[in-house]
Amino acid sequence: MASFIDRLKAIVNKNAQNTNLNYNKAIYNWLGESIVWNTENDDSYITEGYRKNATIYSIINLITKAATTIPFQIYEVTNENDYKRYKSLTSGTIDNSTINKAALLQKSSLVELQDTELHQLLDRPNPAQSYNSFISELIAFGKLTGNRYIYGIGPETGSKVGKYSELYVMPSQIMEIVSGGIMQPVEKYKIEYNGTFEIPASEICHIKDFNPYYDGSGSHLYGQSPLRAGLRTLTTNNEAVQTGVKYLQNQTARGLLMSEEGDLNEVQAQQLKDKFRRQFQGSDNAGDVIITPKKLSWVNFGLNASDVSLIEQYNASIKDLCNIYNVPVQLLNNTDSSSYNNMKEAKKALYQNAVIPELLKIKDELNRWLAPKYGNKLCIEFDFTVIPELQEEADKVVDQLAKAWWLTPNEKRSVMSYGIDEENETLNDYFIPANLIPTKVADVEVENEPLDLDVNKFLSKKKSKITKAESYNNYPQSATNNAKRMIEWREKYGRDVVTAGTDIGWKRASQLANRESISLDVVKRMAQFNRHRENAKIDPKLKDTPWKDNGYVAWNLWGGTAGVDWAIKEVNKLKED
Repeated sequence: MASFIDRLKAIVNKNAQNTNLNYNKAIYNWLGESIVWNTENDDSYITEGYRKNATIYSIINLITKAATTIPFQIYEVTNENDYKRYKSLTSGTIDNSTINKAALLQKSSLVELQDTELHQLLDRPNPAQSYNSFISELIAFGKLTGNRYIYGIGPETGSKVGKYSELYVMPSQIMEIVSGGIMQPVEKYKIEYNGTFEIPASEICHIKDFNPYYDGSGSHLYGQSPLRAGLRTLTTNNEAVQTGVKYLQNQTARGLLMSEEGDLNEVQAQQLKDKFRRQFQGSDNAGDVIITPKKLSWVNFGLNASDVSLIEQYNASIKDLCNIYNVPVQLLNNTDSSSYNNMKEAKKALYQNAVIPELLKIKDELNRWLAPKYGNKLCIEFDFTVIPELQEEADKVVDQLAKAWWLTPNEKRSVMSYGIDEENETLNDYFIPANLIPTKVADVEVENEPLDLDVNKFLSKKKSKITKAESYNNYPQSATNNAKRMIEWREKYGRDVVTAGTDIGWKRASQLANRESISLDVVKRMAQFNRHRENAKIDPKLKDTPWKDNGYVAWNLWGGTAGVDWAIKEVNKLKED
């Protein structure tokens, strides 16, 4: 029974804990600028999970290795509405159908860029890491602790202020959050490692898993580790392995030594026990002979019900840990019910349920925190089309596209990630099978045609009537002048200053400036650019430096108001005819 002093100490300690908790809550809620202590033990998850548990080690490596096979790409957003639809489509489960649909939206809303500053940063985040090791480390910390911290370091002076020159993955177990108060942004982060260091919140990208633990002291600001939900399972798995090791060290010896010549005294029994351990325990002593001064007999118990139950619990714990991480158990060299088809489906499930959701989470946060520093309309995307397991039905897709006459060849090329061939204008036309006649075409004047009309000849005749011109060069000179002016600005001030416009936009400006003939498809695109007419006027804040007005520059790359208005008139003429 505890003494009065012990009970008093317990009461004091409990009151002190309650007082500290209430104080922390008050500080967090009202004062802010206080350290929010992580209620999770990240060190324990890392040690007991990754360092001591072979199952967790294998699961984490499966996810990280699969993730590094998926390359990143840098795009510029050209169509905000289509880009929103693209993000919605790719925010859930990614399968063959989703990839093909997303490819069309991606091509209509994004233009891929090459060799940008952002490319160079992600390819080599810091002098000690490549992209693969960087992303592997980031994912591993996230899967173990529920927290991913990226520290960005950039110059404090010069033309690249606000951009990062190096990126580092910070160990989750040394990071501490300084609260800004309830429902307020984080003030800063503290690092406790060979001293205390403070980092502004703007220089840290914290990607966390959902944490429902709202205790009033800010604990929810940290992510919850997946191993938190599987803590009992992890403990069971570790205990089962430890028990199995001891069992094997004893050479499966579970029995009882019995004397047939009377009882052994305590000293004799201990001596016999020690001798048994020295001569019989361990793999090197397997099968050794024990010589004793007395006649003894050995009663072997063998495997009992609890041993069998322990093995079953161990196997069940492996499956539970795999379920926590959405990793198929077949990929852990589990031969139960394994076959080629099962393994193929398991690899597909690994990407769909574990790898892709993780990369999507990282992508969204990088597009919020990192990409805007290098351009207002830049975004980071991952190319999931390279995953073989998601392209296994490519032949079926190709067959379906071949029959889809309502898609142009260029649209079909986009679906298969071959890119649009802008040089061949025929690839932007629709090719209707000979046995199909559009209803509008059926109303063409055919009173003099015989009833057994050849469909190919019929369609050819109709096309000759509605096609006004193969190319256009009658656009106004003012459209040419607008495009020339943008090119001159870029040559004069440099690409670092005149940053607006896509590769397609600058190509269009070059065509207009040189008075090149443009196709009907290009004319239609110029007419569609009318949706950006709000950019026709220079921003009053940039009236002295109009070349810095991204909207104004992009608008004039397509000929400006003169070019767009001309294109609209030409398209309307076609509609009238």
